[in-house]
Amino acid sequence: MSAPQSLFVKACKVLPVDRTPVWFMRQAGRYMQEYRDVRKHHSLLQICKDPQLAAEVTITAAEILGVDAAIIFADLLLPLEIMGMPFHFSAGEGPIIEKPLRSAADISQLRTDRAAELGYVAEAVSAVAKHFGPRLPVIGFCGAPFTLASYMIEGGGSRNYILTKQMMYSSPQAWNELMRKLISVTSAYVTEQVTAGADAIQIFDSWVGCLSVEDYRRYVLPHVTQLVREVQRTGAPVIYFGTNTATLLASMKETGAEVIGLDWRIPLDKGWRAVGGKGAVQGNLDPVLLFTEWPELKGRAEEILRCAGGRPGHIFNLGHGIFPETPVENVKALAKFVQEYSR
Repeated sequence: MSAPQSLFVKACKVLPVDRTPVWFMRQAGRYMQEYRDVRKHHSLLQICKDPQLAAEVTITAAEILGVDAAIIFADLLLPLEIMGMPFHFSAGEGPIIEKPLRSAADISQLRTDRAAELGYVAEAVSAVAKHFGPRLPVIGFCGAPFTLASYMIEGGGSRNYILTKQMMYSSPQAWNELMRKLISVTSAYVTEQVTAGADAIQIFDSWVGCLSVEDYRRYVLPHVTQLVREVQRTGAPVIYFGTNTATLLASMKETGAEVIGLDWRIPLDKGWRAVGGKGAVQGNLDPVLLFTEWPELKGRAEEILRCAGGRPGHIFNLGHGIFPETPVENVKALAKFVQEYSR
């Protein structure tokens, strides 16, 4: 750990802090000119696979915004490639998986012995941790088993997750095998990030909100709980985040993750009560509010801080990532406001 005494790590552990820590999902991205300049010469995957470039965009964003944590620049789907599932990004379409999983036979072909080939992400973590030292914590991350599985099965993003749910319901053995393989790879991947200097790990379960509580508990909870436990062996706290998860929060807390990420669809205090008032929460401003005039944005941020009521264990964030067209000045002003107001 590079910054175990930071406000962010203390808040993850529900220890008292003198103000609310703040960082943003997708804080390094296309809304920032500096990132667009790098992207003129490099593709997204080239940046991810070049530790110096990935560290540079991570550091630049954290310094420009003046936030309380730097999240490593990487892509959720990197583990798919070393499992034998190549993908590419198509303009405006997002990721496209070249040969989606369609059967138990496809799942049996997936490899779990190449996690070390993702070492470029740990190298980037190490460079960022070295740059900031104890000044700023570094967040590592991975995709959750359900969310990665849904990309692998659907072949990209999806609206209804029909193929994913079909496999879950009709081939539970194959589903469990897929979960097992994903946990094997992602746990090794994030353990290496912690060894390299990550202070916390965020598990992104971006699409899990498409499930009913019953399906979540049956097909997802046992697996993600196992992943959380594997990460916690490193000593790093875990943030578990999904969108559209208001109905799932109590079950998500059963994973044992120290921090539960809340999206903007549930008031912060209500979300905190939903997880039993225990542990820390992160969130939860609607990222679209960053497009509004300052008085409106400030008022909404204030409301979230009021809902948190100064209790230990609140990390201010958005309810999802920053959008590409977001005015960067608003993001900077929001970080500064949260820090000054909460102090």
